[in-house]
Amino acid sequence: MPSGKQTKYIIVSGGVISGIGKGIIASSTGLLLKTLGLTVTSIKIDPYLNIDAGTLSPLDHGEVFVLDDGGEVDLDLGNYERYLNVTLTRDNNITTGKIYREVIDKERRGDYLGKTVQVVPHITNAIQDWVERVGGVATSSDHSAGREPDVCIVELGGTVGDIESAPFTEAMRQFQFRVGHDNFCLIHVSLIPVVGAVGEQKTKPTQASVRDLRGLGLSPDILACRSAMPLEEGIRDKLAMFCQVTPQQIFSVHDCESLYHVPILLHQQGLVDVLTDRLKLAQLRIAPEIRADGDTLWQQWREFARRRARDLDETAIAIVGKYTYLADSYISVVKALEHAALNVNRKIRICWVEASDLEPATMHKDPLKYHEAWQHLCAANGILVPGGFGERGVEGKVLAAKWAREHSVPYLGICLGLQVAVIDFARHVCAMPQAFSAEFREDCEDPVVIFMPEIDRSTMGGTMRLGSRPTRFQDTPFARASKIRALYAGADEVHERHRHRYEVNPARVAEFEAKGLHFVGRDAETGERMEILELEEHPYFVAVQYHPEYLTRPLNPSPPFLGLLLAASNQLDAYLAGDDISHTVETKLTI
Repeated sequence: MPSGKQTKYIIVSGGVISGIGKGIIASSTGLLLKTLGLTVTSIKIDPYLNIDAGTLSPLDHGEVFVLDDGGEVDLDLGNYERYLNVTLTRDNNITTGKIYREVIDKERRGDYLGKTVQVVPHITNAIQDWVERVGGVATSSDHSAGREPDVCIVELGGTVGDIESAPFTEAMRQFQFRVGHDNFCLIHVSLIPVVGAVGEQKTKPTQASVRDLRGLGLSPDILACRSAMPLEEGIRDKLAMFCQVTPQQIFSVHDCESLYHVPILLHQQGLVDVLTDRLKLAQLRIAPEIRADGDTLWQQWREFARRRARDLDETAIAIVGKYTYLADSYISVVKALEHAALNVNRKIRICWVEASDLEPATMHKDPLKYHEAWQHLCAANGILVPGGFGERGVEGKVLAAKWAREHSVPYLGICLGLQVAVIDFARHVCAMPQAFSAEFREDCEDPVVIFMPEIDRSTMGGTMRLGSRPTRFQDTPFARASKIRALYAGADEVHERHRHRYEVNPARVAEFEAKGLHFVGRDAETGERMEILELEEHPYFVAVQYHPEYLTRPLNPSPPFLGLLLAASNQLDAYLAGDDISHTVETKLTI
């Protein structure tokens, strides 16, 4: 690294089962280190062969998270950005596909000088080089101060013992000697199941997992034990005896009121002290003002978590989507709603509505499901239609937008949610009954949504309009006075992340605006791409082509989501008038 500074690495591995919560524990650990004034970055290792997550189904792997540079990555990187308030790049997500492609490209160029290319050392060296290179890169949040990361947290995806994870585990075994004992710490996340009618906690699965890990050359410094209840008396001592750690290095990560309480849970058990001792963090020089910022962050986080546990007034938002059977498909949307709700002193209640259940065909096929879906939609205080691909459920989303428009229900459309709002408006206000999207019917009579000309039709992965792009608010009377611009603090231009292939047909925009559907924001590059719409004479009917949920933060919610929650809780007018909506709260959060 240019400065000669040695980054310290915390590896987070998992045992017994997948989906055990490594990402939340990694994010929580990073947050606690940030409260000390340390600069933290993170890396997620995914052992699948895909180059990135872009072509994975949300129902198979959860949400595809998009970064500023257009990287399509695992949803855990979204957790890292939200918890650590950093901006990561595609290099912060390592996959088997990326590593093998890099090594094979080098072999084709002759970089290995005729040697036999093998998993060890070539693949394992490539992994270590990648981790060390990215671990020393300042995140964008720290560029102004020029601070390289003090700590890099590396989440090792998969479960210890998986065949596909073997090269990464071996690379980390070697890496501990490359960076040195004082710069390498391993947190192993394992399960403490409860078996039998008496509800006894069992340690054998964790013992076996640690034994497997040690057999691969890695010994955990910290055990994070996932369980439904706090660890029973004697469990720590038993684990310490068989896993070669002290009881102080064993942490109970039991179910708590919300994921926002996990950092508090770990802090109460002394994780900061253990990490400070293990990694010699006290030797790092941190300026007093930066330490003070860390103290403020911790105070704000504790207040945010406290609100999550309070009995606040409830606001119901209906999410109308096509992947509603797996909430992780919309994890960033859910987090954005939570952040906005708690920042305006409300508790969010999400009503999941499968879009296809709203369609007339379901009324004949399954009347009960049809009426339940409409009951949820009609009872909600606000409606959100998120992004998605494919024709299934599109007509249901159009009906949801129509309901919100006609009944003055607060509405937020994201990506496809903007497009279905335009389709509804074209059909029912602009007398275009055949209006549709060319994505679903190329030969439709009135294509109000069209394919972007520069997009590659033949290749799926990484060919959409991706990453952070500027959107400029229009210089019109309506745009200047629009609610969405006010929520963006009157900014002339905003930068948000995109992921789409289709856009509103610019040839039809004048007709829509003449009828009251205003495109108040357009792309800053050409001015021809519709980015933000707002309907006149409506409490809150806003839709955006980009994905604002990717930039939400617990202490700094996304403006479009903030507007939806304010409108749905009847606070928007007061907020826009400058009233203090947090007058009943002991500690105000930064908005």
